[in-house]
Amino acid sequence: MTKLQVRAFLYQLGCFAILFISFRFLIGKYTYLDGLWIPFTAFVVGTILSPKFQAVKTKDGEKLFMSWLFMKGIKQIG
Repeated sequence: MTKLQVRAFLYQLGCFAILFISFRFLIGKYTYLDGLWIPFTAFVVGTILSPKFQAVKTKDGEKLFMSWLFMKGIKQIG
């Protein structure tokens, strides 16, 4: 794995973790779900709402791109 692939993986993992933990507490506090339904629902919501990062080799070298549900199109990251 290249440096940008590792960075993309860490960004994606971090964003998912933040959303998963946030939704896990919100779902546990404001809904009547219990047991395994709380983390399962938080997992599904976090997976759908988290941005997707990918390292792509282009003719100018390897670049990092991000796609997100709330953004139109694909954005190049630094």
